Amino acid sequence: MPSDQKPADYKSTLFLPRTDFPMKANLPGREPAMLARWEADGLYGQLREAARGREKFVLHDGPPYANGDLHMGHAMNKILKDIIVRSQQMTGKDAPYVPGWDCHGLPIEWKIEEQYRKAGKNKDDVPLIEFRKECRDFAAHWIDVQREQFKRYGVVGDWDDPYTTMAFEAEATIVRELFKFLMNGSLYRGAKPVMWSVVEKTALAEAETEYHDHTSTMIDVGFPVIATDLEALEGANVVIWTTTPWTIPGNRAICFGETFNYAVIEVTEVGEGGLAGAKLVVARDLVDEFTIRAGITDYEVVADLKGHDLAQTICAHPLRGQGYDFDVPLLPGDHVTLEQGTGFVHTAPGHGQEDFDVGRKFGLEVPHTVGPDGLFYDHVPLFAGLHVFKADGPVSDKLKESAALLAIGKLSHSYPHSWRSKAPLIFRNTAQWFISMETTGLRETALRAIDAVRWVPEQSKRRMRSMVEERPDWVISRQRAWGVPIALFVHKASGELLKDEAVNGRIIAAFAAEGADAWFSSPPARFLGNDYNADDYEQIVDILDVWFDSGSTHAFVVEAREELAPKAQLYIEGSDQHRGWFQSSLLESCGTRGHAPYDAVLTHGFAQDAEGRKMSKSLGNFVSPQKIVDQNGADIIRLWVVATDYFEDVRIGGEIISGQVDAYRKIRNTLRFLLGNLAGFDPAERLPVAEMPELDRWVLHRVWELDRLVRRGVADFDFNPIFHALYQFCITDLSAFYFDIRKDVLYCDARESVRRRAARTVLDILFDHLTAWLAPILVFTAEEVWRARMGEDAASVHLRQFPEADPAWRDDDLANKWDRVRTARRVVTGALELDRRERRIGSSLQAHPTLYVADEAVLQALDGLDLAEISITSAASVVSGTAPDGAFRLDDVPGVGVVSSLAEGGKCERCWMVLPEVGEADLCNRCTSAVAAHEAVA
Repeated sequence: MPSDQKPADYKSTLFLPRTDFPMKANLPGREPAMLARWEADGLYGQLREAARGREKFVLHDGPPYANGDLHMGHAMNKILKDIIVRSQQMTGKDAPYVPGWDCHGLPIEWKIEEQYRKAGKNKDDVPLIEFRKECRDFAAHWIDVQREQFKRYGVVGDWDDPYTTMAFEAEATIVRELFKFLMNGSLYRGAKPVMWSVVEKTALAEAETEYHDHTSTMIDVGFPVIATDLEALEGANVVIWTTTPWTIPGNRAICFGETFNYAVIEVTEVGEGGLAGAKLVVARDLVDEFTIRAGITDYEVVADLKGHDLAQTICAHPLRGQGYDFDVPLLPGDHVTLEQGTGFVHTAPGHGQEDFDVGRKFGLEVPHTVGPDGLFYDHVPLFAGLHVFKADGPVSDKLKESAALLAIGKLSHSYPHSWRSKAPLIFRNTAQWFISMETTGLRETALRAIDAVRWVPEQSKRRMRSMVEERPDWVISRQRAWGVPIALFVHKASGELLKDEAVNGRIIAAFAAEGADAWFSSPPARFLGNDYNADDYEQIVDILDVWFDSGSTHAFVVEAREELAPKAQLYIEGSDQHRGWFQSSLLESCGTRGHAPYDAVLTHGFAQDAEGRKMSKSLGNFVSPQKIVDQNGADIIRLWVVATDYFEDVRIGGEIISGQVDAYRKIRNTLRFLLGNLAGFDPAERLPVAEMPELDRWVLHRVWELDRLVRRGVADFDFNPIFHALYQFCITDLSAFYFDIRKDVLYCDARESVRRRAARTVLDILFDHLTAWLAPILVFTAEEVWRARMGEDAASVHLRQFPEADPAWRDDDLANKWDRVRTARRVVTGALELDRRERRIGSSLQAHPTLYVADEAVLQALDGLDLAEISITSAASVVSGTAPDGAFRLDDVPGVGVVSSLAEGGKCERCWMVLPEVGEADLCNRCTSAVAAHEAVA
């Protein structure tokens, strides 16, 4: 072309990408409009209609508490459930989703009490029915708030008809389930030590506790031996060690290890105090630790004993003569260890499960020493009216006065606290209602059921088994006001529970019509009828543990709703629910139906801050999901959920979210490329796979592989491998490889060229699969992309199923060949990058690399391929043999080297390739033909 002639404008002859799909997502702005459309279109109803008749997949929703804004754990849990439900639906199942809420119990009651305290009101001055109404209204308010927050995350479900544990029919079903335990004889009232909150004045389940570091007073106390058949023990003191001095008034025995070695020592020298000459009994292995604590600087071992020799020994309480004049026997105990202490365990049957078990075995008194408010009862000598949290000092002082306190110090250790009030807990002997694990064989039934359930991950099965094997009887009562009452009658004279189906039926009917309030607002005669005298019966007013409520949800949700019945395929919650909802549901169902209420259980970890700490507002490390949604969009949180290994604890913070935004942007750009290059696509363009070039067939093989991976991940409920595979496919296989190579063909080839038709056919297939695979994860973006191509009136992408990958696309030999090709291409790309940095070239199209290959397998892979096309250069050569010195190499690709040179010829003004054929004319041969074809149809 003459130098004074301007190049022709060939832009109109190119097939440049055309799409209105914006590069900038603006998810916070677009997502609410999409939600509104789904609601207006009735998307959930459409999904149910489309799935009618298919195999069911029921994920039963574990109910969150309706008592505040959602936190990141809620978001993670609900989004994961949504992804699972959507993916099951898109793999051909009927996957309904009914969300629900826990509405009863302490979490909500505590909030109302907080409001009372702030207003200077006393809960006890408010009528019970009025207080319960305030709790119900509070729960209803937060259900509405949380419902909108969950919907904003893109979670689709039956939000118009969720389940709540405070619905009248639910309350009726909960008490109906209770009556099944009543009638089969496994329900009983007994006095046992239970975990007790003196702040909330109620028993707590293990699932309602959390462990924090706590500093306790530790003491060593001598119990004088008053009766023994061992001469060595005469005049001796048996030494116990405890970190709960306040339980000394409840002591009724001392436990020892039958196989342990014990020493009787005589103190010969002490730093301070009056222990010299004392005769003390301590485990042989712990003598040194004890003497250091007690300030004993020298002693003599006067006798060695075996634990079983101590069986007939009786001690006096160290406060004998001051109201504690009972005998304290030495008893064998399997729970005694030599880890710390003295090898003797102070045993207070009213303040510990193991202590209680020993007491029951040997017929010990189980004293009632502490009231519900944490104060010692008036009948407790020396300490009446004293609060247990203030009793360690006074108890220690009295022991010192009695010459029984041998050592005192402080110990920091993990200790149970209420997860609501954050106050330390105590074990307290109190009358509670229990479901026996043994009477009807509930433990064995539950263990058999565990073996029949699929546990994901598999190791969670061992955790559940160990918990059920070791758990005591199920405490189901709470001393609260808000919840389903334990609607029982007990005969005052005999203590027998009233078991009458007619009475039960009247209670159930009243609850179904009026709610559980009927129990408190009705006279007992309403339920007892004419066959019983109300004066003869105690009406129980304790409240059912909320874990019994939620453990019964399978009965009034899964079994009761036609779209869900008869059984849930999956329960999914955090790892703490092995001792919570997973277990209470298992026990409730096994106790009433003989089997688990679920086929599979998935356990996920907890959301933590970026440093791996538990999130809390007090630490200032709380990450608000609402804030992330407002700033970045819900699809970013959804992407974060699958980007993590959620079977373990996961982290979230500013940098982590920024990383997900970057990953999202790359995925979005991949989808935008598809849209832009599919503009005007006509199905008539499609090219049979057999006629496609190898590169395009390789992409289809990758689609087949991913289809297998996606379906396997869906079946395993494991979306982390799916995300990473799709992400790497988008940015590595497609954007950085296939798209990069095929841009030239898509833009510059003639409309009907085989290469262009093959590429557009592959892009159409990619669009079809990627939009489906991503739809359960990026729910808003997949819909936006789908409608951008199919039109605003098109049916939702979420009504689709995953397209089947044609088995004919599989070509393992081709995949292996192209693995070698891509490895060799990396060396070429590296050489070109170096040339660009050194400014020897500006564009790869200016280059002519020569690839030296000493690896025969790589040579065979490259045979017949256009290396220039694959390398995005204007020319390229392949030479068999070792590369010369100075050639570019990569350490991890042996036997391959590149020597760079410049391409020869002129630059085509349309495709910008540098080719010898471009001389006087400004176009290469391909572009000349393409322009002519364009003008022929113009």
